[in-house]
Amino acid sequence: MHPKKILFLFILASLLLPLTSKAKPLNVVFFLIDDLGWNDVGASGSDYYQTPNIDQLAKDGMRFTNGYAACNVCSPTRAAVMTGKYPARLLLTQWLPSGRWDAKKYMKQEARYISNLPLEEFTIAEALREGGYKTAFMGKWHLGPLPYYFPEHQGFDLNVAGRDYGAPGSYWYPFEGSWTIPTSGGLKVFKDNPLSGKEGDYLPDRLAEEGEKFVRDSKDKPFFLMMSHYAVHTPLQGKPDKVAKYEKIPEDQSQGHPHYAAMVESVDDSVGRIMKAVRDIGAEDNTLVIFTSDNGGMWKATKNAPLRANKGSNYEGGLRVPVIIKWPGATKPGSVSDVLVTSSDFYPTILAAADQPMQPLQHLDGVDLTPVLKNQGRVDRDAIFWHYPHYNQHPENFPSGVIRKGDWKLIEKYDTGELELYNLADDVGERNNLANSRSAVARSLLAELQAWRLEVGADPMRPNPLYEGSN
Repeated sequence: MHPKKILFLFILASLLLPLTSKAKPLNVVFFLIDDLGWNDVGASGSDYYQTPNIDQLAKDGMRFTNGYAACNVCSPTRAAVMTGKYPARLLLTQWLPSGRWDAKKYMKQEARYISNLPLEEFTIAEALREGGYKTAFMGKWHLGPLPYYFPEHQGFDLNVAGRDYGAPGSYWYPFEGSWTIPTSGGLKVFKDNPLSGKEGDYLPDRLAEEGEKFVRDSKDKPFFLMMSHYAVHTPLQGKPDKVAKYEKIPEDQSQGHPHYAAMVESVDDSVGRIMKAVRDIGAEDNTLVIFTSDNGGMWKATKNAPLRANKGSNYEGGLRVPVIIKWPGATKPGSVSDVLVTSSDFYPTILAAADQPMQPLQHLDGVDLTPVLKNQGRVDRDAIFWHYPHYNQHPENFPSGVIRKGDWKLIEKYDTGELELYNLADDVGERNNLANSRSAVARSLLAELQAWRLEVGADPMRPNPLYEGSN
């Protein structure tokens, strides 16, 4: 062949190459589990909970050992995921509606908090939809009521079972029931049926069925699926065959309630079903998967050891959660990172991974984790913060602010001003308070925590004039 003709063909091929090899848009599947503890999956070391599908995500992606929820209760964490902001900046620092404050019992008045995620926030779903994505939300919403504040008002094309309540009346069809508000004198709230079904249907299975359908219907367009399970929140109601399996395990080998363990396994089944649907449409290699929880494990449902305390507490058992991210072609399979991660980080990370425009005026507190996921460096942040100016009646709960910086964690108790300082590298169980012996460290961290509260406009607690003193 003539050399000029060869050169022409080479140039033509090089011009056509970008058109033929352009990568498909990155799909996003986000699994947000309710009340799942840090150690409640096999990938984190549990040999009690059976989670092969979740464990496979860790084998295929990156597991973060220092993953944290933005709050020790659910709604604020969910708001942080949706907005990329700390709950304190949003003024959404308590679960909705709380109903736990007692004017005579508590020393301080709770700080103000809003009762819904404002429509003015430009959510991760809105950002992706603007980029051409189909968006679907399935499961627990708990960020505001009808008629204005449901998922369909916050960027989701499809809302399946998203309601204003935080837990279903029942996990069995018709999924209805009632809840008594703790400080209302017996007032009950009715929880209606969140989605269709038939007698014998189990809620995690129904959500998985709807998730599968959405994935299969989205094979020709990039999609964002938010699988936000109500499980493993109370009421503890597992499928009988699974419950029976865990009831046979001796108490000294158990890590949690048999019904809770059965619910964890059902959530894992759901993960497996969704991932199979992704594979079936040929999208496994271009789907980003995020798996995490909205707060630590529930007291009496699971054992959070070696972490201290549970959901509702600002000790590690209430804040540290599983975080797994699978990004095919970018993240080394089976990798583990000790980088500090919190709920607001997922928003900018998703945008960066999906090659979508960043929203710097929106995700003010989130950090893009893609350099870590690509093993190209760490993140430009050395501390994360919490502000919980409320009472919630969970064990080891008290209103407090927290800073985690490096291995140090400082807790400031809002009622008394008392400080607790822990070195988590040596004391992950938070048993040895070093606030007195390492007072310089405590003072430095307290100054950072106070400065952060001013920066984000955190609303303070105030003295309660109706307080009648300790019993």
